[in-house]
Amino acid sequence: MNQKLQNPIIEMIGITKIFPGVIANDQINLSLNFGEIHALLGENGAGKSTLMSVLFGLYIPENGQIKKNGQVIQIKNPNDANHYGIGMVHQHFKLVDVFSVLDNILLGAEPMRGVVIDRQRARKEILSLSNQYKLAIDIDAKIEDISVGMQQRVEILKMLYRKNDILIFDEPTAVLTPQEIEELMKILKNLKAEGKSILFISHKLNEIMAVSDRVTVLRKGKSVGTLNTNETNPRALSNLMVGREISFEVDKPAIKSQGIGLSVRQMSYVSPRTKKSIVNQVSFDVNRGEIVGLAGIEGNGQSELAYLIAGILKPSQGQILIKNQDVTYLSVRKRNDLGLAHIPEDRHKYGLILDAPLYQNLTLKKYHLDPFQKRGIIQKKKWLDLASHLINRFDVRSGKGAQSLTRSLSGGNQQKAIIAREIDSNADVMLAVQLTRGLDVGAIEYIHSQILAQRNEGKAILMISLELEEIMKLSDRILVMYEGRIVAELNPKKTTKEMIGLYMAGGKPS
Repeated sequence: MNQKLQNPIIEMIGITKIFPGVIANDQINLSLNFGEIHALLGENGAGKSTLMSVLFGLYIPENGQIKKNGQVIQIKNPNDANHYGIGMVHQHFKLVDVFSVLDNILLGAEPMRGVVIDRQRARKEILSLSNQYKLAIDIDAKIEDISVGMQQRVEILKMLYRKNDILIFDEPTAVLTPQEIEELMKILKNLKAEGKSILFISHKLNEIMAVSDRVTVLRKGKSVGTLNTNETNPRALSNLMVGREISFEVDKPAIKSQGIGLSVRQMSYVSPRTKKSIVNQVSFDVNRGEIVGLAGIEGNGQSELAYLIAGILKPSQGQILIKNQDVTYLSVRKRNDLGLAHIPEDRHKYGLILDAPLYQNLTLKKYHLDPFQKRGIIQKKKWLDLASHLINRFDVRSGKGAQSLTRSLSGGNQQKAIIAREIDSNADVMLAVQLTRGLDVGAIEYIHSQILAQRNEGKAILMISLELEEIMKLSDRILVMYEGRIVAELNPKKTTKEMIGLYMAGGKPS
C-alpha cells in the first residue's frame, strides 16, 4: 500500500485549455497519487473547474496529455472518463429537473433484467448507499421540487453508484450545512481508506487542511505550487492563492437603528405538492442599519421563506412589508422597484440568464429605467458602461468582459456578478441567501466589506446562510429556524456555534 501511495494513479502533464480571450489552463502539471486526497485551490476563475472538466472529458485541451497508471489515455467525453473509473461531482449540478432522483442517479448506468431496467434492484442499492453515507434523499421526488442541498447529495450518490475509483469533487460543500460538511469530511476519509483517489476543489481553507494530503494552488490559469498539507497553514495558502495578505477580521461599528426596513408577519407556506407546512407562523423585523442572520439546517423552511419575501412563492397566509408598504402579493419587479435586492440561493435558476451576455445580466434591475431606455428604446451604450463599471469594481473575471456569455464564467464570478448588480441597485432592503457560495477568500473578504458598507449606510439586510462563521461574523442579531418556525433569537456576542447548532437541531440549552 505504501508503495502505491507514492505512485500517481493520474498525471496531467502540460495541460493547456484556451477559451476566447482567456487562457484558462496554462501548461499545468498535476498528479494524483493512489489513495490520496489532493486539494485544488485558487481564486474564482483561476482554472480549477476547467482543469477538472478536462480530466472528466467535458473539455478537450489544446495541449497536454493525461496518464493513468503511467499509460497515456484519451478522454474525449464523460463516458470515456467513466470507462477509466473517473467520476465527478460538479459545482453546478448536471441533473434533469423533470426526472426523479432515482432516474437521475440511474441515467446512463441503468441495471438491466433482460430488456427491462431493474428499478427495484437499483432502488435498494441507492437507498443502501444513502444510508451508508448519511446522504438523506427523497428517491421519488423530482429534482425541480427538492432543495439545492438535496440536489448536491444526488450528485454525490450518482458517483458512488457508478463505483468510480478516481473521484472529483468540485466545491461539494458549497451548499451543505456544518453538520453535513462534517459528515462529508468523514465520507472522504472513508473513501480514501477504501483506496479511492480524490481530487477536491474547495475555497474553504479549513476543509482543505482537515482532509487533504497535498494541495496544488492555481493563480490566473497557472500552477504556483504543490504543498504537503501538513507543512502549510491557511494564511500561507490564502497568500499564495491571491498573492497578498488576507484579513480574516471585519470592522463592524455600532450604529443606531434607523427604523424598520423589512417586516414579516405571521408568514406561512404550505407546499402544494406535499400539502406539508414548510413555513409556519414566522414573524420578525429587520431594522435599517442592521444585519439579521438566519441560520438553520437545510430543508427547514429558509429557502421557501426567502422565495416568499422575494415574490417567487405566494404565501398561504401572512404579510410582508418593505419600508411599511405591504408587498405580500406584488410582483418581483414591483418589489425590486420599491427597494428590495435579492441575492438568490440558486444563481442559475433565479439569478442569471445564462445564455445572455454579461452586460445584460448586470442591467436586469435597471433596463426599464432612464437612462437605460428612452421611450422604450434600449440605450445599449449605457448598459455597457454600467456593466464595465461593475466588472471593474467587483473584479468579475471573464474572457470578453461585458460581452462574455454569462454561462462561460466560473461559478464564483457568476456569483460576483449577481452581488454587483444587487448592491448597485441601491435597494433599502437586501435579501442575501448563501451570499458567498463558491467564492474564494479574497472575494469573500471584499464582499463582506461591501455588505457591511451597505449596513453602515442604513440598509436592512436579511442574510440566510449555512456558514455559521459568516453568520457569527456579520450578524447583529441571529435568528434560528427549525421545522418552519423561528425557534431562537440570539446575540452573536453572547452565543456560540455550539449553541446555535443545538437550536438548529431542535434542541434547547439547559
